[in-house]
Amino acid sequence: MKALRFSRKHLGIPYAIFLLLFVVFPLVLIIVYAFTKVDPNGVLELAGVKVSFTFDNFIEFFSKESNIRVLFISFGLALLTTVICLIIAYPLASILAKSKLNKNGVLLLLFILPMWINFVLRTAAMKELLFAIGMYNSNKLSFVNTVIGMVYDYLPFVIMPLYTVMIKLDKSLLEASADLGGAPINTFFRIKLPLTMPGIVSAVTMVLLPTTTSYVVSDTLGNGNVTIIGKVIESQFSTMFDWHAGSAIAMVLLVLIFITMFFTNKFADDDTQPRGSGLW
Repeated sequence: MKALRFSRKHLGIPYAIFLLLFVVFPLVLIIVYAFTKVDPNGVLELAGVKVSFTFDNFIEFFSKESNIRVLFISFGLALLTTVICLIIAYPLASILAKSKLNKNGVLLLLFILPMWINFVLRTAAMKELLFAIGMYNSNKLSFVNTVIGMVYDYLPFVIMPLYTVMIKLDKSLLEASADLGGAPINTFFRIKLPLTMPGIVSAVTMVLLPTTTSYVVSDTLGNGNVTIIGKVIESQFSTMFDWHAGSAIAMVLLVLIFITMFFTNKFADDDTQPRGSGLW
């Protein structure tokens, strides 16, 4: 018999098993539930219940004006949160990348330290802070409080990828622009911004997509006045026990996420092109 040999490719077996059990299988299950409904005359049996294939779950979702409104609110909230995080994080990451005191990553550690704290605890702490300054009790500020909580929770996830790109940025390109008489604003838009675009795309992906489903923040800080699509999905599974409708909504969100990722990747850096060429 041939002796068994262990190679590096075998290290991927546990990861492949993990993907099959906790990613592929749940996704297939959601797809099956999304395109089926309970039917006593159905030819397919799912979890001991007869079902039949249908598109009614999707038709029902898009036929309700409340669902469309929640969907727009969710993406509007996510987009606003992402823009605010970028406005705050971009100059902050630039300062951290240039700082001489950041050789050991001490300053960066202070900013990403909240990532180590439980998400729910951070949201609860923000709730207490808003309550102390009198913002939490105002229903008119429910949306504002939700945005503040989203920005607070996801800001470190924007700083990190931006800092990672900026710390590796070739400073000689910026110096060359200044030597050639380039104005600071032109240097930023023609050199720095394009070169840091991969970090921006990564940051947008890490914030825009999760915030559409972070109903913990909207429930805790929105005082029950802000409903996002993640809450609708959660209620379908845990309150109404309608896995078919919940899976259909999850499929809609999944398709929208793929579309968003497709367009954001259009702005990603192309590694096949020399970085910094054709600046002017």
